[in-house]
Parts: sequence; C-alpha cells; structure tokens
Amino acid sequence: MQVAVIGAGVIGVCTAYFLAEAGHDVVVMERRNHVAEEATFGDAGLLAADAVSPWAAPGMPTSVLALLHKANAPFLINKKWDTEIWRWLRQWSRECELTRYQLNRSRMHRLATYSHQLMVQLREHYQFDYEQSNGLLQLFRSEQDWQRAQTAIEFMKTAGIPHTVATTEQARAIEPALSPQTSFAGALHLPDAESGNCPLFTRYIRQLAQQLGVEFHFGCKVESIQQSHRGVMLEVDGAHYSADAVVLATGADSKKLLQPLKLALPAITHHHHAVTASVRNFESLPNQALFDDQHKVSITRLGNRIRIAGTAELGTRSAGLKNPAMHTLFQVAYDWLPDAANYNTATLWSGSSLSLPDGVPLLGATSIRNVFLNIGHGSSGWAMAAGSGKVVADIISDRATEIDMDGLTALRYQS
Repeated sequence: MQVAVIGAGVIGVCTAYFLAEAGHDVVVMERRNHVAEEATFGDAGLLAADAVSPWAAPGMPTSVLALLHKANAPFLINKKWDTEIWRWLRQWSRECELTRYQLNRSRMHRLATYSHQLMVQLREHYQFDYEQSNGLLQLFRSEQDWQRAQTAIEFMKTAGIPHTVATTEQARAIEPALSPQTSFAGALHLPDAESGNCPLFTRYIRQLAQQLGVEFHFGCKVESIQQSHRGVMLEVDGAHYSADAVVLATGADSKKLLQPLKLALPAITHHHHAVTASVRNFESLPNQALFDDQHKVSITRLGNRIRIAGTAELGTRSAGLKNPAMHTLFQVAYDWLPDAANYNTATLWSGSSLSLPDGVPLLGATSIRNVFLNIGHGSSGWAMAAGSGKVVADIISDRATEIDMDGLTALRYQS
C-alpha cells in the first residue's frame, strides 16, 4: 500500500518509519525544508512516560482563572472574548473532574509507557545517542501547589510508578544544583524519567526510514485532501497526488485539513515557547531535568546547552516571540539555576501545537475511508511518538495493536 504521511515532526517521522517497517511504500510531505522544524524543533526535551499528564486536572480551572491576569501565568489568553477559546475551556474544565482526570491520564500513560519501550528498543539496537539523561525533579513552590499535586501522587501510587515524595531538604540532596535562594514547599522525584534532544532523535529516525525506502518531500504544502477511486487525492501546491491512504501528523494545521472532510474536533491551537542557552558553568548544571509546577516550565540539558520551555498561550493567530512568556522562562531559569548558562545570549523560539480538552491524542481511522490520524499530543508529543507511530502503522496494516486502543481513537468523540 502506498501511504502519504503529512508532517515531518517527530510524530510524522516515527509514523513513516513504522509504516515502512511494515512493508508499505511511504512518502512524507513537509512544508518546511527539513524534519523537526516546527513544534519538534522547540520540544521541551522531556521523554518521561511516568510524568505524562493532561492539563485538565482537579483544581486547575480555579488556578488558571486566578492567574489569568498575571504576567507570569503558565497559561495566557490573548483574545479573552473569543467564543472558540471559551467553548474549548468549558470542555476542558469538564475534563478536570477527578474521574475524568484519572481516565485521561491512564490512557496517556498506557500509550507513553508503550512508546518508551519502543524507544528503548530502538536506542539499544541502533546505539542512538540523542544527549539523553535520566531523572526528573518536579518542584512545587507553594503549599497550595503541593496540595494540588496529591491527586497526581495518588495516581502514581495506584499505577505503580516509581517515585519519591521529597521534602525541601531531601530535594536539595537529590539535586544540589538548585539555587539556595529559591524556596519551595516540596518535590516529586521520578528516577525513571528521561530527557534529551528531540530534533536529534527525529533526524536519526529519518535516516532509518530512508534506509527502508521512505521518500521525504520538503517545501511542499498539502492544501486539501479528497477521496478518490484509488484511496485519497492530495492537492499539493496546486498539483494532485494520489495515494492509497493518508496519515495526518500535522499538529496545529490539522483542523484546517479536516474541516472540508466534515471531521470537526474539539481542538484548539496553543502556542508554546522555549529558550535555549549555552552552558556557562558545568558544575552548576542539574543532574536531571527539572519541572517548575507553578509556572509549568521545564529545564532540560541538551549536551552543552540547556532548554527552558513552557507557557501555553491561547488566542494568538500566529506564533511569535511574546515578552511575557519569555520573561517567565527566564525568571524560572534564574530562580533555579542562576549560574548554569549564558542566558543573556540565549536563542528564543515559539511554536504551535494542537490541544484537545482531555489531553489524549487521536490515533487511527476516521469516518472518512483511508484517512488516518496521529494528532493531538499537545506538549507530550515526543513521549508518545514511537508508540503512536507503531499503533497507526498496525491499524493501517490491518494488524492487531500491541496495546488497548480504548479511548485513543476518534470514537470517543462520536456519539
């Protein structure tokens, strides 16, 4: 079967690799000039299956509303009277109920755990080095943040996820690099979590995919998808390209391609930001990744650089470098690791992702024959990329998937 994959981020490239491994003739279409040039380029670097969690969690609506008017809020809404945004937020708030949170997180954890197993197999077999490191320390600045985290901690206990609940003193013993000037209420240590360089990993997988015969076409924009007698017809820069099936790994652009097909999803584009700075003092670097829970900002090491990423922004029609968001990232970096990097010469980045209210991606078949989805991963794309690519390839190949697909398909939005 000839399959077209739209999008050459980490999700699309992993999908192409597993499709080719299954014996399909695969072509990847990407509007940029290389793989990993959009959301994947600025990925936070967290490859932590145990930490994958939906934004929608108990207590979050109250927290978000309280922080909306603060410049350093983890969530920013630029068009406060946009009805689409508030419709999405109402759906999102319903997903914050405890039972919904537990269900959504279990679905994400199921996929992310499977994805991590595949990642380990790929890494060990091909001897990848994508600047990976182990461990994640989640930091809670206030007692209120710490109390709100108890829901997540209970989930980890139930799921059997290795973790350590740490006091301030214990956290500083686990991570001596933390600035003594910044106070916090407690921490959660995930020893099995990983971090690394997502764009570098994506380039490795591209090489493997090409060895299996995958063709990559860059600088081409898919404008529409239509059904044809063969399967699907893609309009690409005014020309037409036919294939037996198509997989959308299109991230923020998915809604635009799906709307003409009458596939309406409760999705919204959010913009996120990243700062990448060269290391100044290696002795001041943390031993593992850090996550500031109050600001929803992560700090990861990428070789001789560190990346600070976070701040979700709703309502902006195009991605751009926003001063409030960047200020928050720098503030978090200076608070925890003031001497670690050359922040004054850092590189700034902003990109877009597609977010669903429940945080769970959409994988597999749609109501349109031969049109398949691999979208909606939000900020957890890398943690789910390999697993998502493999299950979509299995579905297209008419093979049984290796994990339960309940709650991971478009069926959950069909009444």
